[in-house]
This record gives sequence, C-alpha cells and structure tokens, in this order.
Amino acid sequence: MGLLQDKLSGYDAPQKAMQAGIYPYFRAIESEQDTVVIINGKKVLMFGSNSYLGLTNHPKVKAAAKAAIDKYGTGCAGSRFLNGTLDIHIELENKLAQLVNKDAALCYSTGFQVNLGVVSLLAGRHDYLLLDELDHASIIEGSRLSFSKVLKFAHNDMNSLKNKLKLCHKDRIKLIVVDGIFSMEGDLINLPEVVKLAEHYGASIMVDDAHALGVIGKNGSGTASHFGLTDKVDLIMGTFSKSFASLGGFIASDKEIINFIKHNSRSLIFSASMTPSAAASVLASIEIMENEPERIKHLWDMTALALNGFRSNGFDTGKSETPIIPLFIRDDIKALQLTQNLLEDGIFVNPVVSPAVPKEDSLIRYSLMATHTKEQVEISIEKITKAAKSLHIL
Repeated sequence: MGLLQDKLSGYDAPQKAMQAGIYPYFRAIESEQDTVVIINGKKVLMFGSNSYLGLTNHPKVKAAAKAAIDKYGTGCAGSRFLNGTLDIHIELENKLAQLVNKDAALCYSTGFQVNLGVVSLLAGRHDYLLLDELDHASIIEGSRLSFSKVLKFAHNDMNSLKNKLKLCHKDRIKLIVVDGIFSMEGDLINLPEVVKLAEHYGASIMVDDAHALGVIGKNGSGTASHFGLTDKVDLIMGTFSKSFASLGGFIASDKEIINFIKHNSRSLIFSASMTPSAAASVLASIEIMENEPERIKHLWDMTALALNGFRSNGFDTGKSETPIIPLFIRDDIKALQLTQNLLEDGIFVNPVVSPAVPKEDSLIRYSLMATHTKEQVEISIEKITKAAKSLHIL
C-alpha cells in the first residue's frame, strides 16, 4: 500500500457514525423531491430541501424539460465557449438579466462553478477580496484560486468589514463578496451598510443569491431588489438548483464585466455546457414564479408559522428571518442522533456538524418549501420538539 493509501485508510469517521447508527448522509430518496418523499419504502416529510418554491415536480417544468430533450437531445457535447451554446442558453441569459435588472447574464453548469470562475478571476495580484466569514464554500474556493489578497470579516459585522477595508490600498480593486441569504444561518446580509462602506472606500460588491432568488425581492428577484439597491450591486450570482428546480448557475452584471468573464473564466470555458433540459426547466420555473406570486406569499406564511412555533417551544433559531431555520443543538453527537430519530419518525432534516461549523454551533437545518401545508409544518414542529426533549436538548 502506498503513502496515499496509508494516509487515507485511516479516515474512518463515516464508518464510526454508521456503526453508531447515526450516519446522516447520502440517504437515498426513492421518489420525486416533494414535501413528502419515499425513503426505504416509507413516506417521510421533507424539511431538508432547497426547493423553496416547490417546483421540482411541477407539470409545466417537467413538460418544458421533456420538450427540450425532444428538440435538442440530452446534452451539448462541449463547452459554451465552443460548440455548446444553444439558442435556449441565450434566451435564458436574457431572461435572467431582466429578472435581476442587470445588463447581461452568463450561465454556467453549476452554481459552484460560477463562484469558482468569477471570484478567482476579477481581482488581481495586488487587489483585494473581502469575504464574510460565513460565505459559501464555493466563494472560499474561488478566493483560494485568486492571486489577490483575501480578507475575511466577522459575519455580518460592519465594523469588522470597515476595519478590513481600511487595510486596503485606495487605488486597488476591492471586491466585497457576500451571501444574500446565508445558507445555514438563514439571516440576511446587511446590504444597505455594505453599500455605504463600499461607496466610502471605493469597493465593488458581488452578492451570491443562491438562497435568495425565489424567496425575497420583487417577484423573487433577490437581495439587491429586496433592499432597493440593485444599481449599487455590481455583480449578482444565482443558482438553479434551489427555487428554479434545475441545475446550473449564472452571474449577472454590466455588459463589460460579463464580456470579460465570458472570455476569461476557466470554469466556464473548460466545462461542458448545462443541458438543454436544465435550461428549459429554469425558464419554466421563472415564468411560474412571476405568474404565481401566491407561492412566495405562502412560503413566508409557513416561515412565520415555523419560526414562531420553534421559538415558543424553546429552540434557539439564531438570527434567521427566512425559510432557512437553524435549530442550534450545539453538540455534534446529539445533532446526529436527533436527525436519525426524526427520520425514523418520518421527518427529514439535515444535520450541520463540525468541521462544517464549530462543535458549539452544530445545528439542524430546517428548510421550507412553498408547497408545505400548515398541517405538515405543525406536525414537524411537534415531532422535532418531542425528539429534542427526549435527548435533553430542550
């Protein structure tokens, strides 16, 4: 056995969790992604999905995907840069630019590739990237590929951001990159204050709206729209695997920035194009979102119901104000055990434990869809509360 095998064979954390009966990952779902899924032949209420608008099994979305396959086939057999651009990709990019009120947009095969290819590209060797410490992992990975100086500021702490900006040379590019809605904590970036600081220190702003599109803003158009600051945000990023029931991602900005990214972003140029069915699914999802505003309203009604229910039962939900609700357990083993107990009782939630977060911040990530009913939410609150009490979490 070589050195690589010697090193990796010692990694047995998953096996230990399996032996303890609390391994919570790669759980095979045997049905469509809906408010009720089938696992091991049993019905389970799904509160671990990012399908915020509940469109993954919408008839119009599925019909659009099937029609795209009939017209274009199943794949593009190349990158967007060469033979992989279809007219449906251009149609989608025009629609996305219109949605977030920017000049132009550019689609990638995944959201991770967007951040990898954009964050690594825009700031040079003598420039600066300023990141919220709880930014998504794809932003972190993009920053690691950049030659720029990376400065992290405390989560949503504007004094911390201000102090980092003071360290930057005034004549160098300073790009502040933040999540709009933070994917685990469920809180919103303080965008108005970020904008004030950016203007004062001559910085640019990129907002990752992966978890904000379809949730906040006019017709679900995201964080900048929510705060009325679209013209103050330089780049808006989004993904298709959440509210838009598909796979892929995009970056939107002014035409000059998109032109540069289009011809220099390695994760775009050297990756296969998103499939025709994926593009068609996004177009259909955006149309439904814009024509059925009651979906977003119901999502927020269920969010208020869940937040009030959990908080009144004694759960610590942090600063969440969105359909992403963290239930802080602050103990890795109890978080894993709670997840397993809930699955056995018909509730699917996601555990977030170290090293993804510090042990003292381990949590259960509970997320809502616009298709959840009041009864389903109430059942979940009751069962999660009961299971938490049995483990002496509450």
